[in-house]
Amino acid sequence: MMWENIVSAVRSFLLSGDEFPLIFTDVTFWIFFAVVMAVFSALHTRKALRNAFLFLISIFFYYKTSGFFFSILLFSTITDYLIGFRITSGKTDARRKGWLALSIVINLSVLLYFKYAYFFADSFNATFGTDWHPINNFAAVSNELFGTTFRVDKILLPVGISFYTFQTMSYAIDLYRGHVKPVKSIFDFGFYVSFFPQLVAGPIVRAADFIPQIYKKYALTRYEFGMALFWIMNGLLKKFLLADYLALNFVDRVFANPASYSGFENLTALYAYSLQVYADFSGYTDIAIGVAMLMGFTLPTNFNSPYKAVSVGNFWKRWHISLSTWLKDYLYIPMGGNRGGSLFTFISLGFVAAFLFLLSGSVVVLTSFVAGIGVALILGLIFPSLRSWYTTNINVMITMLLGGLWHGASWNFMLWGGLNGLGLVVYKLWKRVSPWEDKSKWYNRVWGIFLTFNFISFTRIWFRSSSATTWEDINEGHNILEEWFSANTMLQKMTEIDFTMAPEIITGFWKVFAVMTVGFIIHWLPSTWKEWYRSQFAKAHLLVQAATAIVVILILKQVVSADLQPFIYFQF
Repeated sequence: MMWENIVSAVRSFLLSGDEFPLIFTDVTFWIFFAVVMAVFSALHTRKALRNAFLFLISIFFYYKTSGFFFSILLFSTITDYLIGFRITSGKTDARRKGWLALSIVINLSVLLYFKYAYFFADSFNATFGTDWHPINNFAAVSNELFGTTFRVDKILLPVGISFYTFQTMSYAIDLYRGHVKPVKSIFDFGFYVSFFPQLVAGPIVRAADFIPQIYKKYALTRYEFGMALFWIMNGLLKKFLLADYLALNFVDRVFANPASYSGFENLTALYAYSLQVYADFSGYTDIAIGVAMLMGFTLPTNFNSPYKAVSVGNFWKRWHISLSTWLKDYLYIPMGGNRGGSLFTFISLGFVAAFLFLLSGSVVVLTSFVAGIGVALILGLIFPSLRSWYTTNINVMITMLLGGLWHGASWNFMLWGGLNGLGLVVYKLWKRVSPWEDKSKWYNRVWGIFLTFNFISFTRIWFRSSSATTWEDINEGHNILEEWFSANTMLQKMTEIDFTMAPEIITGFWKVFAVMTVGFIIHWLPSTWKEWYRSQFAKAHLLVQAATAIVVILILKQVVSADLQPFIYFQF
């Protein structure tokens, strides 16, 4: 009877799709990972078989996280695998460009369909007075061919689609540029695209960095094992002790109804969210890096103490580094970067203009945007030195606006991206005359960190108002007006701050403020200190590491909430 129950439970787990997702904060994932490592240890010397196993297990992992949408991941993988050969074998540059364009169009079409279908439908209906509703054509085809019963009246968002779409796009672009050679085995390529530790929330991995690793002999030193264990525990502590605690006990409450809280509570909730989103996202990355390291693979650094940034430009070199560098290499530089504009600049401007029109539904907004571009072009013809300046900064603004839209189709996300772009442009002007630009002086660094942190936190009013907070919210469309008014309400409340209420509020939420204080102190510790204690743990005796792991597990067991909280970046 016991074995029958076990077999029944295993069968239910294997076939249950995304009803029980495999996420780092659930013990089920670690049981799954233990089984994977057991099989991996038996296969690690046979590279082809090992890579095929990791590809298949990664597909299963995604099936458990996003259900039927694993077929979209397979579609992207197979498509770019086949197109990759065409790109490199093309006899003329025109043919190679044609195949590259096909890859980009397919990838962006899939991304736009699943991520922006309802946005386009709502905007189209509002603008032209129609009543069109998107249909889940993928589900309809599956029901017709395989007899499944998937819903066709609702398009759900595949978890992590933006991450693996950008990853496959970068592979095709790098093939065209000659930075990598096509991967011969579909299993090897599939493994690169779907490697489960970083599949659903990054970091975005470049083919040139990762593919060579899958052909290397497996090796894990004693030091690397200790470092991997450290990163896993560090990420879990960030998630549970910082991100989830702040979210459940303070941040979510205030952002859900900012009008019910004082200006001081709104302000401190904004600072708490800055810590929450960092701890949540970097915590996921830490765990992914640790898990990958145990399997002999190195993932890129995605965060570098971003709240130590002394300027907005410096911040974006420290925050979500894999996305920032992706946008720089595949969007900003092709547009001309700091050298000026290009045809791609105008294509990107057209894309932004289309979104502005659809978001606003106003011909006036579209006309004003086009007129502004026209005036800039005329001024550039009259004043050539001005043209070089504004085309460079237009490229910056377009990159950040599209970076905002990457997170979702919303005025708030677009405004968040635009404000960050404006921050970059203004800083480039300000540093030419700033008396505080010499960052070798500690007080100038402190002043730069203070201004940058407050500016970045300020922009997150709009970012958080457009973000999902629960599993149920992830597949819901953005209520653009509700998000807009929620952000405006928070802004209004913060103009009415009464600091005389601060002692009472801090006393009432003393645990939250204590967690925030500890979190920021740890974040602002000197990098040399952090490197020292990481290294000391990695070199410590196995018994010390095991005892530390047990203590961490006991702590996490005490603080874990009843309901699992999804990682914030799952929705992107």
